Amino acid sequence: MAEPRLSTAPSDEEKVAEIETKEDASIEQIDFFAYYENNAGRLVVDPEEAKVEFGEAVAKTLKLSEDGSTVLWPQPSDDPEDPQNWSDFRKGLQLLIIILAAIVPDFDNGTGTAVIFAVARQFRTTTGEINDLTNNWSIFLLGWGGIFAVMAMRRYGRLPVLFWSQVLSLAFLLGNTFSPNLPVFAAMRCLNGFFGTTPQVTGMYVVTDMFPFHLQARKLNTWTMGFIVSPFLSPFAFGFLVARANWRWGYGIACMYGAAVLILIVLFGEETMYDRSLRDPKPYPRPSSRLKARFETLIGIAGAKMARFRASWRELVLVWVNLAWRPHVFGILLFEALLFGFGIGINGTNNIFLSQPSPVGYGFDQIKIAGCYATPVVAVVLGELVGRYLNDWIMHVSIRRNNGFFVAESRLWACYVAVAFYTCGMILLGAGFQKHLNIAAFIIGWGLVEIATILNTTVVYAYLNDSFPRFKGEMSALLNLARTLGGFSVTYFQVPWALKHGTLEVFGCEAAVVGGLFLAVVPVLQWKGRDLRETFSL
Repeated sequence: MAEPRLSTAPSDEEKVAEIETKEDASIEQIDFFAYYENNAGRLVVDPEEAKVEFGEAVAKTLKLSEDGSTVLWPQPSDDPEDPQNWSDFRKGLQLLIIILAAIVPDFDNGTGTAVIFAVARQFRTTTGEINDLTNNWSIFLLGWGGIFAVMAMRRYGRLPVLFWSQVLSLAFLLGNTFSPNLPVFAAMRCLNGFFGTTPQVTGMYVVTDMFPFHLQARKLNTWTMGFIVSPFLSPFAFGFLVARANWRWGYGIACMYGAAVLILIVLFGEETMYDRSLRDPKPYPRPSSRLKARFETLIGIAGAKMARFRASWRELVLVWVNLAWRPHVFGILLFEALLFGFGIGINGTNNIFLSQPSPVGYGFDQIKIAGCYATPVVAVVLGELVGRYLNDWIMHVSIRRNNGFFVAESRLWACYVAVAFYTCGMILLGAGFQKHLNIAAFIIGWGLVEIATILNTTVVYAYLNDSFPRFKGEMSALLNLARTLGGFSVTYFQVPWALKHGTLEVFGCEAAVVGGLFLAVVPVLQWKGRDLRETFSL
């Protein structure tokens, strides 16, 4: 007779252990970085909602902000050298360096505005020819330089590309300072613009490499302040100088500033690129010598070794075609290009109308014109303060209304404030010139336009960053290209149009165009943006 078989049913402890093993395996299978990149424009931010989205076991493993109220995206690794894990001081130093570097390109370009009359006298030509040969083309090349910079940064890292671009930029600016004739002067200006623009696209990378999602808009706002205020710093400072000294001193001081920034990059700049998609983000051992490791990182040897693990040149070239035509990219870029571009045009137009004698302008001398450039400097700083708190408030309200999720299109509510300021400022500025109102009208109008510019530019950067987390650099470069192409084109027609038909017509029409594009783009993105992202995002 066969013996009865013993029961092999697992005990309660074994069942619990099996469940925990399965949970651990499922947690390990979740790639939070892939989730962050693939859920473009819609992220779970509330820890309680994360329990619903991922399950309680997975949600417990998520890393949160210090106060425990926000899920961190991207999720920091356990590596202390992950830039997301750096100390606040270390992050703040890198942000300060990239802000100071972002000032360089347009500060150099703005120097041309400050010295335009003196340069025209030196080379025995007109201010119009100087504008056409130097200012306009250097602005044009600022945009295209950013495209090449981003391709190099994705391949070799942020720091070496930033370093070499600033070395070349400084070299061409020195050539600018000692140019013997107009052709050399124009060539040096254009080459300086092409290579110098790198910090104006690197900032998006640096901010998103180091800071979690919920802090990125605030940090982007601070970074954009640097390059938006920079075209006005040099006319403000050097306008007083050129009135009493040779114009070459303006470029000489710009060289000193560029050299100071380059020294900061060499001494304190760090590589913020961290290859999260690799199982081992640092497959090569670092040199035992810290000095050697620093040298290899700075000049690009370390980046060249890592290039084999990163995007191919074919992918880097073709991605622009894949991105630029997307409806939610093209529409917002066109809107920002004209809003920012008309603002750049104001910079040149104001200079002419302030200097023209009555009844055309105010008849100001070089000293008074330089003093007027304090207006946009103060306005941009005020715009940074407004944007800092406005964007944070909009983000928190959006998260509450969307049950713990953040939706990218909520960023665009700040555009309503920006366009209202912009429209009022442009009309007041045009009326001030044409009707010869008190100079206060000019100051308030210009200030409103610049506040609107920094508000809107930050919002567009943040929206594109949220919508395309895999292509932050490309979005930054496309936006840089759009705003510079807008500024390049405007300078050709704004002044002749204003001289012929009056500034009220010009600035009024430009405000109407920006307002029309706003109505055609922003509400549509807020209404259909989610569908567009799901259909067209990469």
